[in-house]
Amino acid sequence: MAHKGKMKSQDEDLPPDIKDWSKHQVREWALKLDNVDDGVAEILLQQDINGPSLLLLDTEDFKTIGVTFGPAKLIIHARDEIVKLKKEEPTSSTNLPGGPCKPYPFCRYDDTYRYMESDFLDITESGASDSIEPCHEYKAFNNAIDESTMTRLTEEVIRFAAACMNSCTNGTIHFGIGDEPNFTHGQVLGVVVKNREAYADKLNSAIDYFEYKHKQTARSCIKPPRFVGVLNKNETSSDKWVIEVDIVPDATMCEENIYHTFNMDTKKAKKKAKVKETATAETRSSKQFFVRDGGSSRDLLAPTRFVEYNQFIAGQAQRAELRKQAEEKHLNVIKSSTQGSRLSQMITGGSSSLDKSHFERYVIVTNKSHPIHFESLGFLEELNPIAVLDFDPESAKDGLQCHFEQLSTVNVHLPEQYKITEGVEDIANKLKLTRTTSWVFCNGGIQGEAPSDIDEWLMDKGSSVRDVISFLCRKDVLPNKRFLVIFLLWSTVSKKMDPLVETFSTFWQELRGTEQILCICDNEKAFTSWKNLVDARCGIDIARRCIYELSFTEVNGTVLSLLSKNRRSSRFLPCGGGSKVLLEKKVERDLKTLEVLCENQCEGGNEDKMVIEENFYKGGQVSWWNFYFSEQPGSTPFIKRDTFDFIMNTVIPDLCSLSKACVLFNLMHVPGCGGTTLAMHTLWALRHKFRCAVLRDTNADFPEVADQVVKLLMYDHEEQLPRVPVLLMIDHFDDKEKVFDLQRAIDEECTKKNIQSKSAQVILLNCMTSESSEQTNQTEETVFIGNNLSETEQKLFEEKLRDIEKKHKDTDTFYGFMILKNNPSLNPEYVQGVARKTLKSFNMNQKHAQLLAVLVLLNVYCKRASLSVSLCEEFLGLQPKPVCGTIKVEEGFGKFSTFIATCSVEGKVVFKAVKIIHSRIASQCLQELTTTHNVNKAEITDLLLTTDQLYESTQGKDKLLQDVRYILVKRDYSEEESKFSPLIQHIASETPGLEEMVLQNASKRFAKDAVVSQLLARYYYLKKMDFSEAQVWALRARDLYKDSSYFADTLAQVIKHELKNAIANYKEEPVSPEKFELFLKLAQSAIEAFKETQNLAKKESSQGVCSFNTAGCLGEIQVGVLVIKVLEKTPVFSHDNVRHDIMSGVLSGVVKLQAVERNDKRYNKHTQYYKILKQFEDVLCILRYRMKMNFDFLDTFSVNLGSTSGLKDSRDQRFLNELFRCFNEYAKLFCKTDSADLLRNKTMNNMLKLHEARQYLERQKADTYSGILNFLSNDISPEIMKKIAKLSAFVCAHQPTVKEKINFIYVNVVLSCIKLASPHIKPYQNLIHLLGQLLCEQIPLSENLPLQFIAVVLLWPQQHWPQMVPSKSLGRHISQMKTLYHKVMKEVYNAKRPIVHFILGKKQGYERLVHLGEIKRCIRAGQEDFTLMWENGKIWKEKKVEEHLCRVTGQVKNKLILADTCIPGLKLEITPMFQSQLSGHAQESQVSFFIGFSIKGPIALDIK
Repeated sequence: MAHKGKMKSQDEDLPPDIKDWSKHQVREWALKLDNVDDGVAEILLQQDINGPSLLLLDTEDFKTIGVTFGPAKLIIHARDEIVKLKKEEPTSSTNLPGGPCKPYPFCRYDDTYRYMESDFLDITESGASDSIEPCHEYKAFNNAIDESTMTRLTEEVIRFAAACMNSCTNGTIHFGIGDEPNFTHGQVLGVVVKNREAYADKLNSAIDYFEYKHKQTARSCIKPPRFVGVLNKNETSSDKWVIEVDIVPDATMCEENIYHTFNMDTKKAKKKAKVKETATAETRSSKQFFVRDGGSSRDLLAPTRFVEYNQFIAGQAQRAELRKQAEEKHLNVIKSSTQGSRLSQMITGGSSSLDKSHFERYVIVTNKSHPIHFESLGFLEELNPIAVLDFDPESAKDGLQCHFEQLSTVNVHLPEQYKITEGVEDIANKLKLTRTTSWVFCNGGIQGEAPSDIDEWLMDKGSSVRDVISFLCRKDVLPNKRFLVIFLLWSTVSKKMDPLVETFSTFWQELRGTEQILCICDNEKAFTSWKNLVDARCGIDIARRCIYELSFTEVNGTVLSLLSKNRRSSRFLPCGGGSKVLLEKKVERDLKTLEVLCENQCEGGNEDKMVIEENFYKGGQVSWWNFYFSEQPGSTPFIKRDTFDFIMNTVIPDLCSLSKACVLFNLMHVPGCGGTTLAMHTLWALRHKFRCAVLRDTNADFPEVADQVVKLLMYDHEEQLPRVPVLLMIDHFDDKEKVFDLQRAIDEECTKKNIQSKSAQVILLNCMTSESSEQTNQTEETVFIGNNLSETEQKLFEEKLRDIEKKHKDTDTFYGFMILKNNPSLNPEYVQGVARKTLKSFNMNQKHAQLLAVLVLLNVYCKRASLSVSLCEEFLGLQPKPVCGTIKVEEGFGKFSTFIATCSVEGKVVFKAVKIIHSRIASQCLQELTTTHNVNKAEITDLLLTTDQLYESTQGKDKLLQDVRYILVKRDYSEEESKFSPLIQHIASETPGLEEMVLQNASKRFAKDAVVSQLLARYYYLKKMDFSEAQVWALRARDLYKDSSYFADTLAQVIKHELKNAIANYKEEPVSPEKFELFLKLAQSAIEAFKETQNLAKKESSQGVCSFNTAGCLGEIQVGVLVIKVLEKTPVFSHDNVRHDIMSGVLSGVVKLQAVERNDKRYNKHTQYYKILKQFEDVLCILRYRMKMNFDFLDTFSVNLGSTSGLKDSRDQRFLNELFRCFNEYAKLFCKTDSADLLRNKTMNNMLKLHEARQYLERQKADTYSGILNFLSNDISPEIMKKIAKLSAFVCAHQPTVKEKINFIYVNVVLSCIKLASPHIKPYQNLIHLLGQLLCEQIPLSENLPLQFIAVVLLWPQQHWPQMVPSKSLGRHISQMKTLYHKVMKEVYNAKRPIVHFILGKKQGYERLVHLGEIKRCIRAGQEDFTLMWENGKIWKEKKVEEHLCRVTGQVKNKLILADTCIPGLKLEITPMFQSQLSGHAQESQVSFFIGFSIKGPIALDIK
């Protein structure tokens, strides 16, 4: 209990010593004691029991005041335990006096100064000095204030005020400041204040203590009480205040007057005198006359002091004159400062413009702020600091962070999050360091982190904050010499152990000086204290890096004045009907993945037009300023490409008419032809009609992008319909599937926000590099822009050139403009001449030449490659300084600088970089280096890989590593035989053999990169045929990522290729026993390795890591084909056709090896072969089964699951071609039959005929439902389909299996789609009857999914058609199909979408099943355009398509639709393909749609 009492005293912030407790604090403590009634605490309060009296009480005393024995003993025990513990515990820093501090500025009320508990004022109690410098007096008053003590307080104020007024001196009396002997002289104690107004009222009434004639003067001289907050030692707020009253005896009011006062007794006596009309001697003697005498006020009317009194009166005139002179002298001190201009220079690095500041980033260090500061935060918002190191533990509660967050976006962090536990840029990326302000709480206050006392902070938190500073000062995080650290000293720093002093010291050491440090405080005292502390800690004079003569209001105004009119002006978004809405800066910064284009973009800007235009014409990326300048008076219009009007007038309006939430169109372009410029021109022209934005980073998290796109869409018009759509430009994607992923993410976000999509809400303009430079026809889905200008464009370029030549000098270096104007594909001489002339003095031994060569190589093989400015400065030794006017990085490239452009890179961190101005220039330079200067690609790549200086800690290091890895690893899949990246293939053809050296160096640079190890393995098994070395690299890759199917596959591929190579190189037939055994051993190892790959692939897919990797299944099949080839070369199976059939039986598991051996007439010659065969019998006897299982699995996977657009992925064609080749080899052995003989021969034994029929169906892949469905898309001939139908019917007539019956139904359905008039199609009613019989049978689990699918397709209710099978069971079939889909396909459907095989048509019977091939014939579009039309929903607007399909109605229910049917009361659940199309539809509202059938269930398409 005592322990509890002690703890509670701390919890309630009671003084550590009981003798300092007030009666209210005693009550609070007693209330917290266990087993003590609250009534006891009230008795203690009523009896005025405070701390000192509590220490004196015993049980008898308690009994006297009415507390019974039990509670009394508990209270005494708890009290004694606190006293005991107090004696035992060592003196803690909390109880020790703190450091010296300055008093609150005299006669000011709006300063942010606060005292800290246990600090002590560094001035003594004093008397008059120079009349202006205030004297001070301290009063502890540390007990709670009640009426009697408040009266005593007012008496002390009157006594002190009269003394100051008589002594003609300023003064301050402090309540809550201790004095000896009980406290350290000047110790800050604080007073608990509950009602501030009560003090003011009491003091105002106390003026009556003065004589009537002086009351008005006293009222003017005694200033209102000031309440100065007292902080705990950990800088958190307490409930205590120091009450201060300033006395200002102004000479014009006080003149030579003297001031007598009356005490309380006098006041009472006066009242009695009025009654008795007499004045006693006591009344006369109670009159007082106070003067300042040293540290106290002395009454000169006290007995024995009359002589001194008279002398003082005689000297009053002289004192008054001195006071008057002192006041005049003080007023004549005029503040003269140049600190405003100094601040402008220092905060911009000399440019005096924040728009053109030398500093790219700002880091803020701040201590405890005051509410008054929150009025001057505009400058902090505009600086948009990358990080704020905040030492106020209450900042998130009601301090700076709380208020700044209302203006701008912040991410809150603790220092521990900056500790380097992984890649530096990975940490920066997680912290979103260069995108959003990181607010670092350096003294706790969030996430349960307790603040530390100043004296303990260094031990508790100093190390972690040093980690933050070291991290921020790394060259690979912030640009070297281009960021400024600003110490905002809201509160005075007065202690040598203050965390800010240590923080300054750490920054000073990390930055090697103070040139990147700026300190700002708002008064000279704070500056002097800070300067002295820094000098003591670091031994440096910080004065020249300090601003202290400006208030924070003036600092705010000065910094804001450094912004251009454009930066200061408001930005607006369109809001429909010509209206606009203000885009708040906080909202815009929240949209950190987007660059928002506003209606009034660039207006009021003062950008340098000539510089911006020159940068663009030289080859730099177009900016919004280029479009803005072209619209200004006297400028020629921006060149409109021919496709511009087509996009504006046809494509965009067409997309707006679609009902899908997010729609897409492609702008394909050849690199360097102006594709990005055209896309941005489109946005610029449409900024008044759309909310336009550009995606900053293609690697951004798509759900985050989608969230911000929808926020932009919904901003300030959630309820308004129709909304202004968002037009989002996305650039530099290298995979269209990623574009679809982004589209779907936005679609899903629209669904989540329940956004109605009766028209397109978001339009994606996908600006993408084309793999082909050949011009293609423009469509409303894909616009192409190539190198060659039309005649119209040529004329516009000629006109523009004439205008450029009038306004600009050095137009010879406007390569970007001139290359396009000269039609580079038709006239390559221009680029060749420029490259040859500029590179004339190239010398590979020079640093800038090496850097150019590296940059050229990177730009040729990685289109968006760049090198950070920091890296270039380090490599070239440019030594940047933190001031404007230092050498530009482009100039460091010497004569090659005309080929260099700067850009901003949005990687893990955002940084400035350099690149080659034009892709054509880069390609030509690389060629010129090879042909003229004998610098080959291998040499440049080797330099890139082996030069450590390129990978030292500089910004963009991770991006460089990514780009280097890309050019080594990324293959060009548009080429048929793309075994390696284009760079490696070019090196191999240009300098054969050197590619191995390059790859070996790559493995050293990327020692822990499994993909690079995999690349080495592939090189050794494909190029060098060194399989042992390949295996070493494959094992290394697998060891780095043990759970990856892709690296497991590499190891399997090494073994497979070793087997393949060994078989190919062995020319002898028959194969020798030794080689035969070796081949089978390799085959067995390869099969096991591929099985492991399959297991890992299923695990990856089911866990959502990636889509299913089919390489393991295909690899096992390929090994099976090789095994067949090997067996065919053995004498056991190669003698004749009979032996061939025996091999088929053995591999099928139907013929035992022992039987073959027993019946072999050449057994003696084949003994060794049989021994080897028996050794591998387990593998061989299931070979056919394993191959067939993998074929069927891959068929099911590829036929039923497509890309996430719900269509087949055309990129899988190479895989399917190889699968087809392997299946042909399989079929030659296991499906050997002559179908013509089979159909003609009527006398053939039925069993044999049935066997061969089944073999034929297997050969045509008509023995599985997925194989049959695939006929719809692989253009099978009607003749073959007819044969399949006949044989399938034959099989079904002879005791068919359930699977064969199901297949027969599929064959009829597919044949009806291919050739409806075929006589071999079973009548529709008969087929339904067969289906009904099947549904009543026991169905194996493996066949249940295909049966449920075809049942749903065929049994879907139709008008005027007899229901031979009850359709009311259809709901159950749909439910079962969904369940089975998730059970059967769960290991492979990740990142895939079920393919829609059929769509419900308007006709009856077979004709109402419309397959995708028929839809494609209506559209006549290429595969990519068809996919895009499907994804956008545009396909359903085509008249021919609508004529074929049946539109169904239904009601919305949650996330599904209950489809109406022709059967009364029967409604069926349909899943929307795009959930966004249900957004905005109320529950049970009526919608219409088309129905598609997929293996996952029926799907609603084009919901309206």
